[in-house]
Amino acid sequence: MKAKRQDKILEIVLSKSICTQEELLEELKKENFLVTQATVSRDIKELKLVKEMDAKGSYRYVTSAKKKMDLVTSKFGAIFNESVINVDYVKNMVVIKCHSGMANAACATLDSIDLCGIAGTIAGDDTIFVLMRTDEYATKFTKEIYKAISQ
Repeated sequence: MKAKRQDKILEIVLSKSICTQEELLEELKKENFLVTQATVSRDIKELKLVKEMDAKGSYRYVTSAKKKMDLVTSKFGAIFNESVINVDYVKNMVVIKCHSGMANAACATLDSIDLCGIAGTIAGDDTIFVLMRTDEYATKFTKEIYKAISQ
């Protein structure tokens, strides 16, 4: 039940602007998850949700993956810019094509920042496979990686 509830929380946060725990409680109730505020608070902590200012100046919950991807583009951007050629995804699997011999370095970088949504990675000589927890994570992750290598 907890895993399903937390998956639903991630789905809600990714699809709607949720500013308070009360709003999240209401959305969960609409989906037939009857929980307390304390439970939602623990889930937020376990899922590492953070509040971020949106374009309207309001604070809303987002996954910490976005914050960590900012770290990829700044601190580790050089590795990706030098290593990665292309990125694509199918469902919840992301494929990152690299220059020959560079996939291990790029994959080690991904592993070192422990991004939310990544179930696991495996690297060969020029290809990295990233198993994401959901299709939505894969879509978002692919877009962020593509932005990082396009700069």
